[in-house]
Amino acid sequence: MAATISAKWRLSSSTWLNLSQNFNPKFRAQRCNRSFFLPAFAANHSCRRHFPPKPSSFPMAMANFSSAASARRARLRGVIFDMDGTLTVPVIDFAAMYKSVLGDEDYARIKSLNPSGIDILHIIQSWAPEKQRRAYEVIADFERQGIERLQIMPGAAELCTFLDSKNIRRGLITRNVKEAVDIFHKRFGWTFHPALSREFGSYKPNPAPLLHICSSWDVLPNQVIMVGDSLKDDIGCGKQAGAFTCLLDETGRYNSEHYANTDLEPDFKASTLGEVLHLLKANFELTP
Repeated sequence: MAATISAKWRLSSSTWLNLSQNFNPKFRAQRCNRSFFLPAFAANHSCRRHFPPKPSSFPMAMANFSSAASARRARLRGVIFDMDGTLTVPVIDFAAMYKSVLGDEDYARIKSLNPSGIDILHIIQSWAPEKQRRAYEVIADFERQGIERLQIMPGAAELCTFLDSKNIRRGLITRNVKEAVDIFHKRFGWTFHPALSREFGSYKPNPAPLLHICSSWDVLPNQVIMVGDSLKDDIGCGKQAGAFTCLLDETGRYNSEHYANTDLEPDFKASTLGEVLHLLKANFELTP
């Protein structure tokens, strides 16, 4: 469709889902009031939302329950998770991996220019084939070590049991490889569907994987929440797609001034998956 279509033009559910399958980067969902989103073609291709009201800092999710619950609850039909560091205990030393791929000097330079995080996969896409091959070998080695030490995050089983009791769909998006996802499913005993790995072709923060899951579920992006531990990848993906977002920050690292100048802000923040469960109960109408 032409990019000049008004941002206020409202689409039917079927039209939205058909268009989302094309993964058009201009295709976004905009927030139109405090309790509901309407899909639209945004003139500036961005998504601006304010739910709950923007805080001066990131408070824990529990502290936001009373204010968020006072608003009319939005319908939530699905939860999409990141895997590494969200459903599994963080074991990959990403800083060491990035340094191994980029070198110490380039790592420090790129990190200073990207306060919300380094997108290593995007960076190496522009490299010469042989240099790119060596970089992928380094990344694969770190990922294999992570698979060997894989542990399920505390609270993950309880959260999945709760979602199943409400018939709420569970999906997964990871920048890791399919092998890691298969091992995770086998060890965890729970299946996430769809579960999109790096082989999908488009990866976070690109919203295409999330829009693909919404299309397969036949739901709107504003009816799901993206839960992950990366501000750049997980929250960035959810924001661009027009979904709710929840940042899992176990250690409080995103409270650091280092992240104060980023323009990405999640709708919710939690320090444990147990808190994620409680915020879903407190802030949403959970209906399949």
